[in-house]
Parts: sequence; C-alpha cells; structure tokens
Amino acid sequence: MATATQQLTRLEKDSIGPKEIPADVYYGIQTARAVENYPISGMRAHPTLIRAFGMVKQAAADANKELGLVDEKRANAIAQAAKEVQEGKWDKQFVVDVFQAGAGVSFHMNSNEVIANRAVEILGGKLGDYSVVHPNDHVNYGQSTNDVFPTGMRLGALLELEKLYPVLDSLIADLENKGREFHDILKSGRTHMQDAVPMRLGQEFAAYAGAIRRAKDAIRSASDSLRELGLGGSAVGTGINTHPDYRGKAIANLARISGQKLVAVDDMRYAMQSNFAMAAVSSALRNLALEVIRISNDLRLLASGPNTGFAEINLPALQPGSSIMPGKINPVIPELAAMVAFQIVGNDTAVALAVQAGQLELNVMMPTMAYSVMQSITILTNMLRQLDEKCVRGITANHPRCNFYVQATVSLATALNPYIGYAKAAEIAKEAVATGRSIIEIAREKKLLSEKEITEILDPARMTEPARPLEAAGKREEVKAK
Repeated sequence: MATATQQLTRLEKDSIGPKEIPADVYYGIQTARAVENYPISGMRAHPTLIRAFGMVKQAAADANKELGLVDEKRANAIAQAAKEVQEGKWDKQFVVDVFQAGAGVSFHMNSNEVIANRAVEILGGKLGDYSVVHPNDHVNYGQSTNDVFPTGMRLGALLELEKLYPVLDSLIADLENKGREFHDILKSGRTHMQDAVPMRLGQEFAAYAGAIRRAKDAIRSASDSLRELGLGGSAVGTGINTHPDYRGKAIANLARISGQKLVAVDDMRYAMQSNFAMAAVSSALRNLALEVIRISNDLRLLASGPNTGFAEINLPALQPGSSIMPGKINPVIPELAAMVAFQIVGNDTAVALAVQAGQLELNVMMPTMAYSVMQSITILTNMLRQLDEKCVRGITANHPRCNFYVQATVSLATALNPYIGYAKAAEIAKEAVATGRSIIEIAREKKLLSEKEITEILDPARMTEPARPLEAAGKREEVKAK
C-alpha cells in the first residue's frame, strides 16, 4: 500500500518484462519505457499530429467494426476514445519526446495505449485492464506503425495547412491594397543596390503580392501528394494481417472524418519506402520562407533611417527599439519574419536529410519529418499573421522622400537612349554623378533635345510602363540616319 508521499502505481507487462507505472495515467508500459529512453528535448508531439492519429484510429475502428473484425462494443468504445483524442481531451497523456525511436513506434504506441485505456474506462473497466480493450489486439487491429505513422503525418500536415491558407490570402490582399494605395507615388528603382530607373512604389508592393501568391499556389500543388495514403499496407506494404476490404473502408472513413480529400495510393510499397510528399511540401514551405526573407529585408531597407537611410516608407511603431538610444524605433516585425523564416529553412534541411535516409521497405526517420513540417506550418502561419496585421496594413509612404529620389536618380538618363544613343546618355549620367547636377539640367544645357521633348522623355511617370518613342524625336533620328 502506498504512503502519502508515494505515488500509486499499477503493474503492466510487455515482451521485455513487468514495469510499474503511475496508476492514473492513460498511457501504458511502452510509453513509459519511451519516456525513460528519450529524455531529449522536452518537446512533445504537435497537437495536430495527435488529432490526426485520433482520426486514423477512429477510421480504423469503424472499418474493423463494419467488417466484423472487432466486436461492436469494443469498436464503438475505441471510436469514442479516438474522437476525444481529436478534441484534445487527452493531449497531456501524449508524453513521448519528439525525438524518439525510428519510425514513430513510441508515439504510435502512446496513441494506442491512451485510446485503449480510455476505451477500457468507457466500458467500465480499470486502467491497465487490457483484457477489456487491448492496445495492439483491438486498437491497432490490422495496422502497423509503418502505415499508420506515414498516414497520420500526411493528414496532420494537410490539416495544419488549412490554417495557413487564409493567412496567406489576407497577406496577399493587403499587399495588393498597398499596391493600389501607392500607385501614384514615384520613386527610384534600385538594382545592385545602386540607382536604377524610376518606378512606382505601388508596383513594388504589387510584386510582393505576386510572389506570395505564387508561393501559396506551389504549397497547394505540393500538398496534393499528401492525399495519397498507404493505410492498409501494414508492415511492408503488402497488407499482411488485413482484410481485403479494410484498406478501402478505412481510407473512406478517414476522408469522411477529416473532411479531406484522401485516396488510396496505387502502390502501398511506394507509400512506405518514399516520403517524397513530405519533401515536396517542406520544400514549398521553404520557398515561401525565402520570399518572406527577401521581402522583409526590403521592408527594412525601405524604412531605414529616419534621417540617414532610404526612409521611403514608414512601418508601424510597435515598441521602443533601444535600451540606450532614446526615441529609436526598430522594424521588429520584419526582423521577426526573417528569423522565423530562417528556422523554416533549417527545418527543411532536416526533412531533406530524413527523407533521403530511408532504407529498403521503410524510412524510420519520420518523427523528425512530422515535427519539422508541422512546426514550419504553425510558425509560418503565426508569423505571417503578425507580418500582415502589425506591419503591412500600417505601412505608409514618405512621399517627399520618394519624390526626391526619383528626381535624383542618375538612371533617368536611360530614357534618353532611344533619342541620343547609349554613349551620349552615359556621358550625361557620368557628368551628373561628378557634378551633382540633375540629368534634366545637363540634357537641357547640351541642347540635344527640345524643351518639350526633355519634359516628356524625362517624365518619371512615363518611365514606369512601356511607351512608344516620341514621334518628333523619332523623326529626327530618321533624318540623322539618312
């Protein structure tokens, strides 16, 4: 009998031997061994992965009931327990570290044991009495870690992506709104970090929207490969110990439960050997992260200053930026965006190494794939929401500064090329740099064009879109050529 300072325990037994575990936990002996074996990071499974496994277990229980492979009473209790897992009621019972034995056996058995013990309880039994509902014989009937874990992590990624898409849509819309808002504001373009020809501030932001839209489309396209499931493949993709109709019923049930379009893969061996789908999604997430890094860097440059930088845009002031310099405000959200995106690039590297590390009939590196991909989706979703709501929506333009730069850029001389030739235009540009005088002033002094032509040709707004050469200047060139 336990004293007041002792924890009540129950005795469970597996193929290794007996072990005492806390009496009130819903996990069992295999989970307890995993907790002892893998005290690595302190991080636990992503909540959406837990939810996905609950769906898989409910789908399997329903299929096994339909086929008469698990009796109705047990199957219903398993299904009810699995639904509660989906609802997050037992998240605290999923205690296995993210970094664990290969293939995810420990996390899978954590799922089987929690669902089994809750089913036992539903049927009036005591926790640990697996004669009522057994983790392997009933909850895991017709299943293997080798087909359940790939199915669960693919479904988990699909479910988590559903949270990302609306945030991306909102960010795209707000960048497009800024494109329209800033359409009439002219500024200097920059290439190689040097002055370039004029453009509209709105064009810059519209291009950001286009980049994010394309990255989102690439993620959606890559995610379609996650919908092909090898559930029913059992140990090596041959379907050993499964009913011929189990696979189809289980996947149909899973599609119904999850609300996702899911299909049975045409080759179950492929679905076990290869994690191409996870690599494709991770890569697409990385590519979005790379675009976010680029755009966040641009925002920091465009907002640099206020007196010694570009200062073409103003970012929302969210917090003091220095512990020593009074009044300093930093671009904290673009900085955050870059750091989160760096983590996603790192996660993709881990996924890539894990995907290529499969041998023969199974890739055992799936736990790190599942964690890395789902963490990437989650932190991307949260970061992009902040980038949109606390940064992009509040950006304003510094119109006078933009106008100053558009008049000052020496690349205005580019517009002279069709009329006086590249060489003469280059001379004007060099003189402007050397003297600090404007391109318009020097062109007027050299009398290479009429005043009207100078005014029209060197109009920065005209340079922001394709335009035919002016007729009078064109005729002059024809006469010179003759």
